[in-house]
Amino acid sequence: MKVSLSQCCFIDCQLYQFHYINKEKTWTEAQQYCRENHTDLATVTNMKDMKRLINISSGYQRGAWIGLNSKAEFTRTWHWSLPELEFSESETNWVKREPNDKRNQGSENCGILNKNMSWEDTSLFFAVDNVILVKEKMNWEDALYYCRDHHHDLVTITNMDDQRWIQEKVKKASTDHVWMGLRYTCTLDFWFWVSDEVVIYQNWADGEPTDDCDMSGAMETGGRHQWRKKNDLEEFNFLCTKD
Repeated sequence: MKVSLSQCCFIDCQLYQFHYINKEKTWTEAQQYCRENHTDLATVTNMKDMKRLINISSGYQRGAWIGLNSKAEFTRTWHWSLPELEFSESETNWVKREPNDKRNQGSENCGILNKNMSWEDTSLFFAVDNVILVKEKMNWEDALYYCRDHHHDLVTITNMDDQRWIQEKVKKASTDHVWMGLRYTCTLDFWFWVSDEVVIYQNWADGEPTDDCDMSGAMETGGRHQWRKKNDLEEFNFLCTKD
């Protein structure tokens, strides 16, 4: 996938009418929205459908969700979100070497339609344009409240796709690290995301983290963009998620 930060939108259909929904959502949120407001995420079974979708969504920046996903627990089998609609490999239009399922270590299980009508697999959490880099210098707590007062929350990184997209954005920071929503609790002795997500994916630098009180997680804005524990009172730029 193209390593850039771009708007993540999706497309849905009702009675073979396609609607372009200019909202930033994860694949699961997009599916729920379509099922509640229309019929389902778009099913793309031929080149004519793809051309129609591209025509109605000509203003989007990169790619849009379609109703294509797979279950990775056992065998990699792709299917359409619309119930009882059979998926056919002969109708696919994957980018060369896709679906590869490599960047996200086994969980690139949702499909997007690119502007050139090709398909890619990616994580269902892909909604990176939902992230804002704030170039003010603040300590971790002030950054947290700033995000909650002006946007939504400090950023959460749950997979390698999130990491790859976000590390492109942090290159524009004015500090050598940026705060994330990652915090250590002395009382319970573990790291956690302030969004209540479990810390599964990790990108700590070698030797990190040693568990100390009053520490939070920050990403390097250069080099390998790894995570480091930093004292809460240090002041960095930070990443917020939108509402």
